[in-house]
Amino acid sequence: MPKLPSQWFAPLVFALLCSSASAQKALPPDLDEYVTRAMKTFDVPGLSVAIVKDGKVVLTKGYGVRKLGASTPVDQNTLFGIGSNTKAFTAAALATLVDEGKLSWDDPVYERLPGFQMYDPYVSHEMTIRDLLTHRSGMGLGEGDLLFWPHTTFTRDDIIYRLRFMKPASSFRSRFAYDNLMYIAAGQIIPAVTGKSWEDYVRERILVPLGMETTNLTNTAFKSSDDYAWPHSKIDGKLQAVDFVSLDNAAPAGSINSSAADMSKWVLLQLNRGKFVDREGRLFSEQESREMWTPETILPIHPGPAATAALSPNFLDYGFGWFLRDYYGRKLVGHTGGVLGFVSSVMLAPDENLGVVILTNAESDAAFDSILYRILDFYFSVAPTDWTAVLKSAVDQRQKEAAEVIKKQETTRSADSRPSLPLQKYAGIYNDAWYGPATIRLHDGKLTFTLDHTPKAIGDLQFWQYDTFKAHWRDRTIEDAFVTFGLKPEGAIDHFTMLPVSPLADFSYDYQDLFFKPTPVPVTDKH
Repeated sequence: MPKLPSQWFAPLVFALLCSSASAQKALPPDLDEYVTRAMKTFDVPGLSVAIVKDGKVVLTKGYGVRKLGASTPVDQNTLFGIGSNTKAFTAAALATLVDEGKLSWDDPVYERLPGFQMYDPYVSHEMTIRDLLTHRSGMGLGEGDLLFWPHTTFTRDDIIYRLRFMKPASSFRSRFAYDNLMYIAAGQIIPAVTGKSWEDYVRERILVPLGMETTNLTNTAFKSSDDYAWPHSKIDGKLQAVDFVSLDNAAPAGSINSSAADMSKWVLLQLNRGKFVDREGRLFSEQESREMWTPETILPIHPGPAATAALSPNFLDYGFGWFLRDYYGRKLVGHTGGVLGFVSSVMLAPDENLGVVILTNAESDAAFDSILYRILDFYFSVAPTDWTAVLKSAVDQRQKEAAEVIKKQETTRSADSRPSLPLQKYAGIYNDAWYGPATIRLHDGKLTFTLDHTPKAIGDLQFWQYDTFKAHWRDRTIEDAFVTFGLKPEGAIDHFTMLPVSPLADFSYDYQDLFFKPTPVPVTDKH
């Protein structure tokens, strides 16, 4: 579930160390102790950190374990899902094609991706490759993510085809709304132009030239002997290892798995404006480097609590696969990423020639934020803040508020209400314009609910109140949803809609964008 990067919207064992004394001085003196405390505070089994400064790798180090309950340590080569940090790789791949004159950022998408169509014909005609990369399509936050998350049977081409059925939430180019589907479309331009898959092109043009030898483009490639971290998620409040979820159908938006050692090479290249640091040659031109780091979409700034005031930027923008903001007078270029069981952060401070990568095998943005800002404070010569304590307080407050919302839901529901219809009347096949079918079945007096293109989306439809039920998924890594039926005047079901139960549900559970109508029963020809 490639996530909305939190540090941009809210106030955010084996080591490979340089042996020189000067390198040792270039590290925060208490970094190991601080990282260990942050991991304990935010319940993270393992993470790795890379720091590059002035064209050199200062640190690549692993902390903790690859899997909860096991003893195998994380090292600098341990692979983690980097989620939406993949988007910068997709942008860089397209930049190489711009350098070669094979496309332009302002090419209309329909000219490069035959059959591309949005809900609004005007947008279909005017959408450019630049628009695909800058989260200003007019679609809502995460709209359509349920086409790939949790894992579905849809292909990338299936997902792109369904864009034509997704109603916009705002006018074209009028505001920022983080969007994974546009990056899937951007990635599919690569095979349309080159004849090579997104995977083959990224591997040949980025990973191999940079020597990112262990990085892969799908978690289905893991072998038992590989050095990789296991995903972890909190289920009913308890952290546990969970199964990997394939993101192959959304790969250009978030499927890469990488390590601190490999990501340090990527960061060095970025800070060197596309030029290799260890030899002659470039991966992409300095002009395209600047293009990717140029503000394209302005984001609103929402100041947080006073304790996190230093994290509130003066400007906040999006380029091509990168967020742009400031911190203590320095420009920052960065991104975060999240998939089930992993969150990560990549941050560049170009004026300081500094880059930081933090990869984790749990789902706590506060963990990597607390470590990131500790490192930035050190290199920016800012009086250190105990970001672990500050962000823990903020997390506790958000969880408290969410618990109060859920408690209010329970206390305000009508305990003596009943469904308007007999349960069997709710059973049937329903269809949403872009997702497709969902099925409700009655068995032994109980309703079950499935999203039919999502294999793990099997739930028990529990009565809530009136004509609202709760879809309680059997796979507890999936966020529960309210399902509310609307009736026609004569009492038949007209439609149902959905909403997340928890206010902390990830935005990729875009239940609110679904509108299911009953599917008519086919008429049987008796003749």
